[in-house]
Amino acid sequence: MAARQLGFTHQMADFSNTRQFSDGKPRFSIKGTPINHFLGTSTFSEHTVVHSGCLAKINRLAPLDKVCILCCGISTDLGATLNVAKPKKGSSVAVFGLGAVGLAAAEGARISGASRIIVIDRNPKRFEEAKKFGVNEFVNPKDHDKPVVAEMTNGGVDRSIECTGNINAMISAFECVHDDAVFMTKLINVLNERTLKGTFFGNYKPRTHLPSVVDMYMNKERDVEKFITHRVPFSEINKAFDYMVKGEGLRCIISMEE
Repeated sequence: MAARQLGFTHQMADFSNTRQFSDGKPRFSIKGTPINHFLGTSTFSEHTVVHSGCLAKINRLAPLDKVCILCCGISTDLGATLNVAKPKKGSSVAVFGLGAVGLAAAEGARISGASRIIVIDRNPKRFEEAKKFGVNEFVNPKDHDKPVVAEMTNGGVDRSIECTGNINAMISAFECVHDDAVFMTKLINVLNERTLKGTFFGNYKPRTHLPSVVDMYMNKERDVEKFITHRVPFSEINKAFDYMVKGEGLRCIISMEE
């Protein structure tokens, strides 16, 4: 084995260049002009070329216009909850962000048997929708001038999952987990034995685990449809982006066939 293969970085996905494959060469061109890829997949196309490691063989009866959302977003935070956070039955969980990713985290908390699932989001329109995912308490940061989750839970929640990518939300998510001390400094947060964990794709291995996640859906053990709120033909793809920007809906399926 070559020495360079032993390094940790060579075991991880390389996102330094999301437009081309690792060899620096695109797989598409038009009249000699290279066409770049998006994250090595180029999914807004009817045909594509991907590395064999990006392929997962799933149940041939699975409806692709539904299980397609399991590839990213849904599995990411469903796995973040089930595989990484691992809340215990009867525990409390805070989820920051009420997009499809955040709701997938809430769904994971529900499946785990958490008794209190608290979501924090600035869009109150999504609170009612969130009840379908087991959420039973809501906090809009706009309505408060201080952190309230710790007060609501007598010192903090058992697990918190941050799904927005916002730095301030990350800090709040870290600090709302319970301990026996007052939050004074970042050092105190660590000394109080809080654990901060990052996760990529919910610690799922796509080729190994996605087929089983799809099978769970086919066996009615996982609900996918409630994440799908809109469908548009490819000719109306801009509508899908409008829904996303306005915070309307969760996942929008873009059909290449219409």
